[in-house]
Amino acid sequence: MNLFGLEEKLVRSLADGVRPGAAPDASAPTQSAASPPAQAAGDRTGPAAETALALDAELFARAAWSTIAEPGDGVAGAVVERLGAVRALTAVVEAWPPERLSDSLAVGVDENGAGDPAGLLGELSLALARWRPRLSSAEVIRSLQQARRTHTTLLLPGDLLWPGGVDDLERHAPLALWWRGRPEALAALRHSIALVGARAATGYGEHVAMEAAAGLVDRGLAIVSGAAYGIDGMAHRSALASNGTTVAFLAGGVDRFYPSGHDALLTRIVEAGAVMSELPCGAAPTKWRFLQRNRLIAAASQATVVLEAGWRSGSLNTAGHAAALGRPLGAVPGPVTSPTSAGCHRLLRDYDAICVTTAAEMAELIGVGVDLELDLPGAGGAVDGAGPRERTSDQIRVFDALSVRAPRVPTELARRSGLSTAAVLGALGTLDLEGSVRERATGWVRVT
Repeated sequence: MNLFGLEEKLVRSLADGVRPGAAPDASAPTQSAASPPAQAAGDRTGPAAETALALDAELFARAAWSTIAEPGDGVAGAVVERLGAVRALTAVVEAWPPERLSDSLAVGVDENGAGDPAGLLGELSLALARWRPRLSSAEVIRSLQQARRTHTTLLLPGDLLWPGGVDDLERHAPLALWWRGRPEALAALRHSIALVGARAATGYGEHVAMEAAAGLVDRGLAIVSGAAYGIDGMAHRSALASNGTTVAFLAGGVDRFYPSGHDALLTRIVEAGAVMSELPCGAAPTKWRFLQRNRLIAAASQATVVLEAGWRSGSLNTAGHAAALGRPLGAVPGPVTSPTSAGCHRLLRDYDAICVTTAAEMAELIGVGVDLELDLPGAGGAVDGAGPRERTSDQIRVFDALSVRAPRVPTELARRSGLSTAAVLGALGTLDLEGSVRERATGWVRVT
């Protein structure tokens, strides 16, 4: 029997290597509530075999979707939610036309099983054009094999350790989460605060981050951040030094630590906490993925505190997600003469963030209902001065997919960026006008 064109035995083997409970140090229960007893995996006859095969197929399908769709792809989220990951993947593998896929989404929604109740028909053509160039069983297999080698586990919605906060992202929620570390660190996300800030942090900002993380850990709270240089790194280090729990969300695969200068730090986080990503092993971080990663930091924690941030800091993007989700949002004031605190002052002055100066005040954010509407100009823009603010998300993704030396054709850029070829060509045209890219005889390159 074949699954998605692959031998059933291969799919089962790959799924067994990354399922909850396969990772070392799994001292806490990680079995999905819907999962059968572990010994059922060896029973390949009767109803138990059918259940085990269905679970293997679900895990493999969600792993595949993490390679096909970019983080935060709302169309993918809606299709998987309505059809299930297995049938949704089958639709892409079998190249269903948009009309058939739309009709399938409508079944059970209205009386006739027709129409477009999900409002997706107009988006399905573009979505399928994004997904199909990235459909590669070899890439999924490599990701799963690398995950097994690095003791990485794939967490699915409904698993006991699934961070329930990310479900508030609705159709933009992750389809699966890859993680390394200790199961109890994932359970600690239910009582956590995200500490974020500028990468180019000052001594003042790092001191505040150190004191804040230590104080929150002393109060039994876990620290969530993004493992970047500056504030993020200091928050993680302080939590570890205080024998606390910390969780890092990455913008690439959990097998390739980024930034490289934090390799030792992330190794320590794996040993004492957890490292998570919605991208498969081997995936490279990009600016677009950093911005999407920020929504997970905001959603997985119960409150977000911006400790130090410039006027265009990527931390404001995280703050925007926290506010949109109705999470409590705090900001630490700094010297009025410091550009690295301008973003915090902006949050306090214009967007009703709560002024916090101590760990005790930050802890008070937990359980306090905050209804903020934060619509930051440029909140979805580039991180800490990394590129023009006026670029659209498609242009950012295409620019990230380009190389300075190796020319790449539009179809290759579509595969790397997760966009349709038509969208890539449109973005290239705009980037060419601004002088950021150049077309050569064998493809397009990024201009330094």
